[in-house]
Amino acid sequence: MNSDKFIESPKQKVLVISTLIGFVIFISLTLAFSMLTSGMTQFETYGVLDFEFAWTAEQITIIFAAWGTEGMQIQALAVYLDFLYIVGYASFIFGLLLIIARKLEGKIQKITIIIAITAFKAGIFDVIENINLLILLGDPANAVTLNASIASFCATIKFGLLFIEIIWFLITLIVLFREKSKIKKKN
Repeated sequence: MNSDKFIESPKQKVLVISTLIGFVIFISLTLAFSMLTSGMTQFETYGVLDFEFAWTAEQITIIFAAWGTEGMQIQALAVYLDFLYIVGYASFIFGLLLIIARKLEGKIQKITIIIAITAFKAGIFDVIENINLLILLGDPANAVTLNASIASFCATIKFGLLFIEIIWFLITLIVLFREKSKIKKKN
């Protein structure tokens, strides 16, 4: 992939607007997820991360038993909302990293652009994860380890990529501040 095209495209104004929209979606749905499960005793023992990382049908069955029908319905709604959440976090992370990349030069700029693109790759793994979670929620009596394992594998990759992106974002901020400090000292 030619990462150089991202130095100019999308235009800065479009990039900033899409990053802000991604941020609003991300924050809004984070609050919505919190309100959706707030006070629900079904989720005190097993939360969404337990579900995402339940590698086997046996673990899924235990979680579903704790959640009951109402908890599973709420979780299904949360998974459907997560498809929009993916758009939010991927746009937000991609935009932040691309905005920073445009202020950098050389090899670090190219690496930052490549890492920015991985936000959408994390989103693809999240979509695959969600599809498998919905399959499990749709037929709880026949939960299969394959769907649970695929969902958990994709969740692992997704969170790994997001972790790398966040760490890289912090590293590039430090690099930018150091470069700005050097320029100020010279002047």
